[in-house]
Amino acid sequence: MACYLFQQNGFSTSFSDSPPTHYALKIRSFSVLTKTSADEYESGEFEAGGYKWKLVLYPNGNKKKNVEDHISVYLEMVGADSLQTGYEVYVDFRFFLLDQNKGMFLVLQDANKKEKCFHEMMRYSGFDKLITLTSFTNPSNGYVIDDNCVIGAEVFVCKERRAGKGESISKIKDAVKCKHVWKVENFSNLGTDSCKSEPFTAGGRKWKIHLYPKGNDLGKGTHISLYLELDDAKKLAGSKVFAEFSLSIVDQMHARQESIIVNDGFSTWFSTSNPEWGRHKFISLATLNQAGNGFLVKDTCIVEATVTVHGILTAL
Repeated sequence: MACYLFQQNGFSTSFSDSPPTHYALKIRSFSVLTKTSADEYESGEFEAGGYKWKLVLYPNGNKKKNVEDHISVYLEMVGADSLQTGYEVYVDFRFFLLDQNKGMFLVLQDANKKEKCFHEMMRYSGFDKLITLTSFTNPSNGYVIDDNCVIGAEVFVCKERRAGKGESISKIKDAVKCKHVWKVENFSNLGTDSCKSEPFTAGGRKWKIHLYPKGNDLGKGTHISLYLELDDAKKLAGSKVFAEFSLSIVDQMHARQESIIVNDGFSTWFSTSNPEWGRHKFISLATLNQAGNGFLVKDTCIVEATVTVHGILTAL
């Protein structure tokens, strides 16, 4: 839950109880970055909206843009130079700063909520003056405590466009999270074949949970493999569905929300060519079968899927 605060320096700020959906960069020794001879720091890569991204941080300000006494932070598209000529990706993104005193995140985004365009010649966008270095490092503000800080990002692809072709993305407002529970009985008798849940509806589409009890691909023989499958993918005819989802195996013995400890979260595009996403190595067979873990009780396991459809891309 976020509450609006104010606008400044071309961006708006708010506070959120929830951590960033797509990436969090935890810096254990921020002072080391400010004292190093390198001007910038690049995070690891992360995926959002079907593309790979990373954060680029200038702890002493981006000297290439004559920025001083501020922290500069940018979102960079990884592999943007390999995009087709004329291909454009329009993105809505926001940055997060953890206020460790309040236990909340300061959220910063473009004040006009204008989508940013990424392409082969424009691979990054962000804020030259995100926050003053003095304010960021002041312990009373909570952003840097014991030399530790957290900077995060959320990235949502709003539109894609190719030269000579077109695509239309419909963003779903007030998207609803749908939950489906699948009780898998007689688990030991499933053998090596895969099995699927009954279809369920989320975001106006039909979905199934796809389970390999003895593993698939890299997980074969050692893990169970678990995927979310778009059941009617053949009907898309060149269109795509963007969904955020999680898959869980429930700890049946403790019956607490926090006991659902095997959980993987994703956000990606589903299409005719890519109808399912998940993990080859979701949970090891040893962990699943270990007495006391609660994942397999009376030869039954319970699988949960939560799905939120955020948008639909239609080829023009």
